[in-house]
Amino acid sequence: MGAKKKQAEMIEEISGVNPLKCMKCGKCSATCPSYNEMDIKPHQFVSYVINEDVESLVNSKSLWKCLSCFACVERCPRDVKPGKLIDAARQMVVRKREQNYLTPDEIPELLDPELPQQLLVSAFRRYRR
Repeated sequence: MGAKKKQAEMIEEISGVNPLKCMKCGKCSATCPSYNEMDIKPHQFVSYVINEDVESLVNSKSLWKCLSCFACVERCPRDVKPGKLIDAARQMVVRKREQNYLTPDEIPELLDPELPQQLLVSAFRRYRR
C-alpha cells in the first residue's frame, strides 16, 4: 500500500466519512462562508481525498481558512461532511508534529489581520484538549 493511499485512509478513519458518497453537487461549497478565501473548495477537498492527493491538501491554505462552522456538513444531501475531512487533515498535520504544538510566541506572526474571529474561537474549542 502506497503512502498516498495510507494518508487518504487515515483521513477517512479520523473523520469517519465516506468521501465516495459525494455526488459533486457543490452545495457544500455554495454554503461555505470562507469560499472566496480558499484555494481548494470544500467539494474539491472531497475529490482530493478520493484521488489520494493528500499532500496538496495539507499544503493548501484552505486547510486553515476553513472556519469549522460545519455549514457544509449541514447542507450536504449525502452526509459526506467535507468539514470533517478538513478537520481530519488538520489533525494529520498536528500529529506529524509529534506533539510539538505551536508556542504562544508563534501565533501572532501566523495571524492574518482579516482572519475571522470565528476561526480563532473554533480553533480554541477544538484544540484546547
